[in-house]
Amino acid sequence: MSNNIEGKVVVITGASSGLGEATARHLSAQGASVVLGARRQDRIQALARELTRSGGKAIAVTTDVTHREQVKNLVDAAAQAYGRIDVMMNNAGLMPQAPLERLKIDEWDRMIDVNIKGVLYGIAAALPYMKQQKAGHFINVSSVAGHKVGPGFAVYAATKHAVRALSEGLRQEVKPYNIRTTVISPGLVATELPKSTTEPDTAERVRKAYEIAIPADSFARAVAFAISQPDDVDVNEILFRPTKQEF
Repeated sequence: MSNNIEGKVVVITGASSGLGEATARHLSAQGASVVLGARRQDRIQALARELTRSGGKAIAVTTDVTHREQVKNLVDAAAQAYGRIDVMMNNAGLMPQAPLERLKIDEWDRMIDVNIKGVLYGIAAALPYMKQQKAGHFINVSSVAGHKVGPGFAVYAATKHAVRALSEGLRQEVKPYNIRTTVISPGLVATELPKSTTEPDTAERVRKAYEIAIPADSFARAVAFAISQPDDVDVNEILFRPTKQEF
């Protein structure tokens, strides 16, 4: 019986580590062709070689999601290599945390560019292919912070709320084309995200919070669940946390 994953072409941004890397491994093992996008060329090339040696299909395309033309190149490369785009996973993200009064304006700008505009660029690149196919699936990565706001991460939470709003608008608009839309909002999952916090006191608070983080393959399983549903089932949102997480 088909798992509705085997043979699908899945484009993943932020694929060099964390959620993206774990998802690439998990879906490749289930027969998907994965197209890996990230800034760290060496990391995604090594992952593509590993997956290929294991019998999978994978290519790597160096991609900074803050540049629209690079995201388009990633998606175009997927279509050229495999003939279609079945899943676009907009995963690349940043999470530097600090109280607003510290005016980390450069970090605010970077989060907006990566966490919001990067998702929009992914939609812009993949949507024409999916409309033509009359099929496809967007998976956009939000966060528990896309549901709740707390001190120290107001801007990050704002970007992740935006991802949910964009995804819901997209869901309503793409019904005529048989395109599915899923938002996945993870809680404390072991990734490199906490390393982006530059304020020492805030970084220590984040480090302590992440002591209960669960492995990144927990996220990969959620992605696989959404993709694997029959084509007439659209899983629109998944929110999950470590069992011990209070926030």
